[in-house]
Amino acid sequence: MAFTSIVDTAVRSVENLGDSINGALFEPVIRLGVTGLARSGKTVFITSLVANLLDRGRMPGLVAERDGRIEAAYLQPQPDDTVPRFDFETHLSALTGQSPHWPDSTRAISELRLSLRVRPSGVLSGLQGPRVVHLDIVDYPGEWLLDLGLLDKTYDQWAADVLARITNRDCAQGFMERARAVDPTADHDETLAQDLAKRFALYLQDARKQGFSDCTPGRFLLPGDLEGSPVLTFAPIPIDGPSKRRSLHREMERRYEAYKSRVIKPFFQDHFARIDRQVVLVDVLGAIHKGPQAVEDMRAAMTDILASFKPGRNAFLSRLLRGKRVEKILFAATKADHLHHEQHPQLTGIIEALTRDARDRARFAGAETDAMSIAALRATTEMTRSHDGNELNCVRGTLLETGKQVALYPGKLPEHPSELLDPARAGADKWLGEDYQIMGFAPAPLSLKPGDGPPHIRLDRAVQFLIGDRL
Repeated sequence: MAFTSIVDTAVRSVENLGDSINGALFEPVIRLGVTGLARSGKTVFITSLVANLLDRGRMPGLVAERDGRIEAAYLQPQPDDTVPRFDFETHLSALTGQSPHWPDSTRAISELRLSLRVRPSGVLSGLQGPRVVHLDIVDYPGEWLLDLGLLDKTYDQWAADVLARITNRDCAQGFMERARAVDPTADHDETLAQDLAKRFALYLQDARKQGFSDCTPGRFLLPGDLEGSPVLTFAPIPIDGPSKRRSLHREMERRYEAYKSRVIKPFFQDHFARIDRQVVLVDVLGAIHKGPQAVEDMRAAMTDILASFKPGRNAFLSRLLRGKRVEKILFAATKADHLHHEQHPQLTGIIEALTRDARDRARFAGAETDAMSIAALRATTEMTRSHDGNELNCVRGTLLETGKQVALYPGKLPEHPSELLDPARAGADKWLGEDYQIMGFAPAPLSLKPGDGPPHIRLDRAVQFLIGDRL
């Protein structure tokens, strides 16, 4: 097993060497990872990103486009033959058709290659012709990213962490009662193991619905073709002292280690370790709506997510010696169109505060980070309405559930993020003096002019941060 791991590492090093030489001397390749926790808008982000790079009329914040140096953009087959293609055309039709609707959410890894023909800038630009820059966009569920943190934990460490976190959560009581009742030192019983795993998976589903972010293992939520396999048939159970052979605890431990080696490590080696730019999408407004516990849980998840990255500069020599590093990481608070633009600075301040620990660690390692509030597809318009003698800045859109047009004032976000984060860290059950409302809006019908991509908020600035330096 150790020899095989060494050989695999050597083969991937040679592949990275070839990619590095090809990118440095011929056509540069940027691998952009796109992830986020549930309902953060990954599919919509990628669809709008690609559409707005193909038709760049709404991308003034992208410097290469503003300077007129992007001559063409076109889609090509993705380079990884065993990775499903991101279904851009179907998702774009869903968002821009006669009856627009949100596309299906990310359930597995997918990829898309967008190639840009760009004229160089600078003093010698007149002596050089345009070059091709490939943007490989890799889409994967955020739950898979959180799984990377399990690689450094034993089964007992993971189980103790999980049980300590969830012991007082209402949605976990069904599983906790069953877990406390078992004897982990008893002989393994497959029926009992399956029952525990099923109850734990149901807890994870309920926890995600209630806004909690720490929903690992991620494949319990998105099992795919692994559903029902032993590698997904384990759960955290309490134990004092070492376990014995053939016991329930020992089998749970074995399956946990198999999950790490057969599921997490291949994803890390084949996909995640090859990414050099990353955007993490965060549904901050959804967490605020769910309450202080959801916000604190999200803050901890952001720290854990950054711990999975290998941040730093991708200088040519260091890439050859140490492998690829994530050079730039953007944390983006999505659904900014659910707020009037006057509250966008407060939303940006909250995402900055939520990710402060993670961004400080990345900057110390040499990576560039940023945080901003965006809407990959704008689904609302802004308006002002009078209420009890006051002028309220609202957003207007079509409700997802009823199809009715409504004007929404979601509540005023605090000027300083600590007004939210301090109660969250202190374990408060609810916000004091303010309730934050959120509604689901359907995508608005679009009538796009030739050359214009879908309407958005700050998508051009996000793209400039992520890849602008390579254009």
